[in-house]
Amino acid sequence: MTTHLRIAAAPISWGVCEVPGWGHQLSPERVLGEMTELGVTAAETGPQGFLPSDPAALRSTLAASGLACVGSFVPLVLHDPDHDPLTEAAEVLDRLAISGGDVLVVAAATGVDGYDDRPDLDETGWTALLSNLDRVAALADSRGITAVLHPHVGTMIERRDEVHRVVADSTIGLCLDTGHLLIGGTDPLELTRAHSDRIRHAHLKDVRLDLAEAVQRGDVTYTEAVAAGMYVPLGAGQAHIAEVVETLVDAGYRGWFVLEQDTILADEADGDAAAGNVAVSMSFLRNIAAGILV
Repeated sequence: MTTHLRIAAAPISWGVCEVPGWGHQLSPERVLGEMTELGVTAAETGPQGFLPSDPAALRSTLAASGLACVGSFVPLVLHDPDHDPLTEAAEVLDRLAISGGDVLVVAAATGVDGYDDRPDLDETGWTALLSNLDRVAALADSRGITAVLHPHVGTMIERRDEVHRVVADSTIGLCLDTGHLLIGGTDPLELTRAHSDRIRHAHLKDVRLDLAEAVQRGDVTYTEAVAAGMYVPLGAGQAHIAEVVETLVDAGYRGWFVLEQDTILADEADGDAAAGNVAVSMSFLRNIAAGILV
């Protein structure tokens, strides 16, 4: 029996990233056009500056490629008691409300560029972070938008104990990013089974476990591992994608499944391989959908 999955894509699968020096950056025209060619009907917006910041122009740009707006990823400094992240969050929420997006994907930013290093949180930082997560979630809810925390390598919420503390001590929903969770030491399938009620958005990545473990040991940086091919098409890694999707659907999840395979491009020609990997992942996810009983 076939079930409908809300499948979307993100520009990072084409190497488009907010980190300075990340790699060759493809044009929006190419990325959105290839999304459409692959049968994608909705997209996250990518980093600030990739698509128009004016919300009406953003909606028009996506619509011209037959794409709806899913939401936006935004890194926010949440752990600094002297910094209020609500102003930045409000700006993105205002844009989403007009552009049609319904998910604010929040990462607990360190305050510096890149994802290769981060400080540790003290209790003062934890208190501020947990409070700000709830404040951002409440602000988003007041605008009719769902805010979710995205555990992410190189941010203040990366490791298994940190993810579970957020679940225990805040009310914000989770973005289940199968790749970042696995790299950070959290089994994404275990988390899905234990806390499906907190998962309100999903980023699907598959991962080579050998490179994920190398990042955990500090043998390579996150950026080096991405460049070495840590992320692979869905079904080719060890993130248990099929089981995660089936578990979520069985639990009643009806949110987005966003294809998001981080990659670093050397040049324009590398975009062909990136699009090819997305095509493989799309096929894999559609085959999962065809076999799910609901």
